[in-house]
Amino acid sequence: MSYHFEFSWLLQYYPQILKGILITLELIAIGGVLGISLGIICAWTRALGPAWLKPVVAGYVELIRNTPFLIQLFFIFFGLPSLGLQLDELTAANIAMVVNLGAYSCEIIRAGIQATPRGQFEAGASLAMTPFETFRHVVLVPSLQRIWPALSSQVVIVMLGSSVVSQIAAEDLTFAANFIQSRTFRAFEAYIVSTAIYLVLAILLRQVLGILGRVIFPGRLAR
Repeated sequence: MSYHFEFSWLLQYYPQILKGILITLELIAIGGVLGISLGIICAWTRALGPAWLKPVVAGYVELIRNTPFLIQLFFIFFGLPSLGLQLDELTAANIAMVVNLGAYSCEIIRAGIQATPRGQFEAGASLAMTPFETFRHVVLVPSLQRIWPALSSQVVIVMLGSSVVSQIAAEDLTFAANFIQSRTFRAFEAYIVSTAIYLVLAILLRQVLGILGRVIFPGRLAR
């Protein structure tokens, strides 16, 4: 049996593909910035925060890291309305990505904090800094520098994992591919194109994060 590839539909459906790419980029931009911010807060809490708050954050991290992202997404989109909180598809997808990345980045950042020499904490205390000031001015940047490659990889993984948001009708790139194959019945071609776009996005995102790391941590270039 022979199969003839047909990509003539690309011109007809490029608006849907472009919209899907833009929404995917929006998801990773919002999810990346807010998710890493949440991860920093949680990492500080687990490593240096109040004792009463540590179990709460640990419970959140373990819950998210040991349950499927799709179930988390369904809980937010389908479950919260039962409590009276109705969210649109993109808002639910953004919240799910922030919560998910926050938990994973928390553990990555915490590893960087725990690798910080004790002398840096003592130096901060000798300058009459509060624990939070020591964390912000002395510990945080070296910790992020230490774990930036791992954190960048996690952001890329979350971007690729965002493909499941199409399950709640968020119009990302996978939603566009599903829409196209349902109209053209060219599933093979539709998913080849979407796979190639995801590959390009992942490579570009990794490059952008690498450049960002060199800008934020210029000292790495000297090593």
